[in-house]
Amino acid sequence: MREKLNKIKEEILNTSIHSIEEAELYRLKYLSRKGVMNELFEEFKKVPNEEKRSVGQLMNELKLIADKKINDAQLQFGTDKNKNKQSFLDLSLSGEPIELGSRHPLLITQNKIVEIFNKLGFVFTEGPEIENDWHNFSGLNFPENHPARDMQDTFFVDKDIALRTHTSSVQVRLMETETPPIRAIMPGRVYRNEAISARAHCFFHQIEGIYIDENVSFADLKQTLYHFVKEMFGKEFNIRFRPSYFPFTEPSAEMDISCMFCKGEGCNICKHSGWVEILGCGMVDPEVLKSNHIDAEKYTGFAFGMGIERITMLLYNVKDLRVFSNNDVRFLKQFNGV
Repeated sequence: MREKLNKIKEEILNTSIHSIEEAELYRLKYLSRKGVMNELFEEFKKVPNEEKRSVGQLMNELKLIADKKINDAQLQFGTDKNKNKQSFLDLSLSGEPIELGSRHPLLITQNKIVEIFNKLGFVFTEGPEIENDWHNFSGLNFPENHPARDMQDTFFVDKDIALRTHTSSVQVRLMETETPPIRAIMPGRVYRNEAISARAHCFFHQIEGIYIDENVSFADLKQTLYHFVKEMFGKEFNIRFRPSYFPFTEPSAEMDISCMFCKGEGCNICKHSGWVEILGCGMVDPEVLKSNHIDAEKYTGFAFGMGIERITMLLYNVKDLRVFSNNDVRFLKQFNGV
């Protein structure tokens, strides 16, 4: 596939655009829904895991070159079609100015997180929001009637079917279908039967990651998350790990950063501790690997998960979780241009 990418790259570099019409033909050929770039992304799904990182870098480079050429052409020729046209008043237009929309703050944060981990070789993947018991619980070392199931109040559709309580279910699907090395990031909406308040909601968004390969250690997990915090929040924040418990990781930990509101001195946001929890993590439990038919003697791995709402609230100093789903235009307008 590398040869194909290099050939298309050379073809794009040698393409000359002399008018807005030629620019549109170029866009249709390379950047439309049925264009060359979209076909390449479909082929990328079949690339072996060990080659995905290098091939992905070539594809990103090719996409940047293709986008730059069309952007340059549109800047140069974009007004040609209107040069010889007289201006006129369109009486069918609305009398009120039409404002451009913006991305939702949760999507802005999700995209930032995905971008950081993409640079580390984590691929983007998704899964269904309605899950069976195996993918949501049993495949993650939640035995039947185990107290750990009570950690999450679940919306059941049927006896063995429920709205997923975490995006860890996508990790199970990956382990079932792919052979290590596995390195993926998985965002999505999750559901829990909780009272709605400024700090909790019955639905929210998570983003989780998993990395399974030979000789993966807790040190790899720490350095990955250190890098994430520095890229997401900045280098001035301190970081700490605290021992914790999750059924699917052993050992498990929770990760805190120094409070950005009080700079670690103590306030209501951090409960006067100077620290704010941002995610949970740990080494994948060998029993989880075994139950998903992965050789636990040969492979190890780590996993982590965080709430996108929590990260967004910290980034933009939002104090009420409910505003993310209220569709209040006054709130959403604050993110125009972000």
